[in-house]
Amino acid sequence: MTDILILTHADFCPAGHLASVLDAQGRAFTVLRADQGELDGYDLDRPRAVAVMGGPMSVNDPLPWIEAEIAALRHFIARDIPIIGHCLGGQLLARALGAAVHRMPYTEIGWQPLEKRALAVGNPWVAHLPMQFPVYQWHSDTFDLPDGAQWLFDSPWCPNQGFSWGDKVLALQGHPEMTEELVRLWLTDWAHLLDETQPSQQPRERMLKDLPAKVEALHQVAEGFYRRWLDLAFQDQSQRSAPALSA
Repeated sequence: MTDILILTHADFCPAGHLASVLDAQGRAFTVLRADQGELDGYDLDRPRAVAVMGGPMSVNDPLPWIEAEIAALRHFIARDIPIIGHCLGGQLLARALGAAVHRMPYTEIGWQPLEKRALAVGNPWVAHLPMQFPVYQWHSDTFDLPDGAQWLFDSPWCPNQGFSWGDKVLALQGHPEMTEELVRLWLTDWAHLLDETQPSQQPRERMLKDLPAKVEALHQVAEGFYRRWLDLAFQDQSQRSAPALSA
């Protein structure tokens, strides 16, 4: 086992670009499929950083592993370690913090513009972001904001796009981890779920247009989140390895 834990819930919702960032930094990580019971018996006091990825299920589905994962997230929150949630992962964090998750009247899909809220400008999780930026979306549920959370972003179709709680928890409604391959995979395997008559969904052609440039910009957004997440987890190592300043 390693000091970085990534929880996934479907084979088509992997760590994506997050895994590439960790590989590039030479940081080993453990991936567990929470939906397959792989959290059972895991030492919840081991990880120093946790990432929770997406999945097609709802937090409200009557699945026993969902309650087990929420209990694990509450343990991680109590340990005060950095946690970042992506889509379903953000919804699981919201529920772990006592907030409701509910169905929207439509599905938000595509490259949607997010607006950084004025009161969030000084939040270190969003210091790398402009006031408006696109993030890839694919969800039908949304979370309410937990008590004590700071509301970070909104979008035209989903007001609660992200929040921070304390200084180490970040919950995101979108998918900053997407790669070109994942976007193409979802638009192929899940094409039957697309409905271009819904204004909350982009046409497939628009989602694929200039895809490399869109993904590159998305990675800049993601890497700012991941950089802070890792800094919070390993800042003591950075301090120990930094050379002493001469007088």
